[in-house]
Amino acid sequence: MTGNIISIHQPNFMPWLGYFYKIHQSDIFVFLDDVQFSNQGMHNYHYIKTSQGSFRLKVPVHKKFKENINQVQINYNLNWKDKHFKTLIANYRRSPFFDEVYHDIQKLYNADYKNLAHFNREIIEFICKKMGITTKFINSSALNFHSMREQKIIDICVALNGKVYYSGTGAKSYQNEESFKERGLELRYSGFKIFSYPQLWGDFQSNVTILDYLMNCGYNWEQVLSNQS
Repeated sequence: MTGNIISIHQPNFMPWLGYFYKIHQSDIFVFLDDVQFSNQGMHNYHYIKTSQGSFRLKVPVHKKFKENINQVQINYNLNWKDKHFKTLIANYRRSPFFDEVYHDIQKLYNADYKNLAHFNREIIEFICKKMGITTKFINSSALNFHSMREQKIIDICVALNGKVYYSGTGAKSYQNEESFKERGLELRYSGFKIFSYPQLWGDFQSNVTILDYLMNCGYNWEQVLSNQS
């Protein structure tokens, strides 16, 4: 059976390691950018590890009711970039790869972006390139499907010659495997294994942005893969 392994996810802000493993396992990764922005969706925030526990890095936005992620504008009137920089310096300056990663983050933050989805996608693609992940990226908005939820996922996979939809495990509770089979799609779930790596500030914490891994381990994707075998 020929075809592509497709994974689909909203363009989240500085996602966790498992998000990048999902990208790596796919031939094509689709940024689901034409769905509604959610305050609970981690579209504009994630967590870092500090001496006081988890701390949320948040990108302030201008948002209107029922606006899609690719319509949400970043609020540059607030001094959030400098606050992020100071927070990263305070909590990661002793990390082995701080200088390299911090310099990269500064450059990414200081570029110009059309909207929140564009900002998040550029960060994700930059990190993938640095780690040698060669998956093809596309925005769902470029495909212009107006179907909803599971049907939209299926429509995207079929349009991209998908043979496998590679899904996060969180969707197991509501996805209907038969709906995918009817369109010739295999539904496969991510088997990402959480693993510990050197961190600052005490016991290992897994529910943090990939930025934590990069600061402590660098752009070392081989280490991630070696812990998945």
